[in-house]
Amino acid sequence: MKDAIYFDHAATTPVNLLVSQIMTEVLTQNFGNPSSIHQFGRRAHKLLTDARSTVAESFQVKNSEIIFTSGGTEGDNAAIIGVALRNQAKGKHLITTAIEHPAVLLTMKYLEKQFGFEVNYLPVDKKGNLSVEVFKQALREDTILVSVMFVNNETGNLLPIQEIGEILRDHQAVFHTDAVQAVGLLQINPRELGVDLLSASAHKFNGPKGVGFLYKKAGLSFMPFFYGGKQEGRFRAGTENLAGIVGLQKMIEILNQDEKKQCLKTYQAFCNLLLKRLDEAKVKYYLNGDFNNKLPNILNLHLENVASNLALIKLDLKGFAISIGSACASGDVNDSHVLTAMYGKEHPALKESLRISFGEGNTKKQVERLADELIVLSRTNKEE
Repeated sequence: MKDAIYFDHAATTPVNLLVSQIMTEVLTQNFGNPSSIHQFGRRAHKLLTDARSTVAESFQVKNSEIIFTSGGTEGDNAAIIGVALRNQAKGKHLITTAIEHPAVLLTMKYLEKQFGFEVNYLPVDKKGNLSVEVFKQALREDTILVSVMFVNNETGNLLPIQEIGEILRDHQAVFHTDAVQAVGLLQINPRELGVDLLSASAHKFNGPKGVGFLYKKAGLSFMPFFYGGKQEGRFRAGTENLAGIVGLQKMIEILNQDEKKQCLKTYQAFCNLLLKRLDEAKVKYYLNGDFNNKLPNILNLHLENVASNLALIKLDLKGFAISIGSACASGDVNDSHVLTAMYGKEHPALKESLRISFGEGNTKKQVERLADELIVLSRTNKEE
């Protein structure tokens, strides 16, 4: 593992050293239950309150609008099911896109099958972009929920969140966005964007696994997902994962606006370097996604005539960790639903694409080494 190079940060990220240190401190010295009234509980409650304040301030929202969760999947499920079931008397029409994370898509399928909701899965173009006009045409008077991801986890494409939020400002539909891939790199203000619900997960931006948060706009009608205690404003029963929440808080503090800008600049340089090396070697590749409308930390490449499953194995043997799709579909032999939505079921990109995602710890030298291996893969295939 010492010489292994990790380029799969869109799947999960290594925990930042400062985060692991503060989490260890909480686990060993502040183990009280935040709901207890004795001194151990009071200290734990203060840590929880401070963490909530830090997250809320970062997003310029109220403390009471932050609900701590176990991560993005829970946040997506809670938001979609909670809104749909509470508001179904107003309509049973939901809108999402064909390129959402399975945590959204399968939740929508569940609502269709079990409760008779009608869902529009909006198409995207060949660059993976969602048309605002397509969204407008799908929107109806009885639409009660719209769920559109902020950044696609396979291509890095940005979805038109601000435009959709503006359209929905005078509509009854609640607007949810899965911002799991965006929070660690972008400054986000849900109110300015017209977003009512936003899901995030700490392990996507160098925090711990098993913790995240859901922003829920104050006053929003919402059915709790868990029942039991009175934690999280009665919206999420269960003793809070205090060490994880403090770890999330620490990473939010580290990733200030300047740090995020620097990360974007670094990852763009990595993208440019990798593509330049491939161009100089005359490797035949295509970019899956829109280079002018994406975050630079994710690079999804179609290497012509290079089978992605074999490339993944060969790169792994060389010490490189990359992906051929969403981590939540690992072990799944099915083609990427994102690339299928972009190109159709028979396009060669479905069998010849690799996802490279940059993050903390990656270096220019590592990117150059990866480029060299991709060049070898391309040339080896020609020789075979």
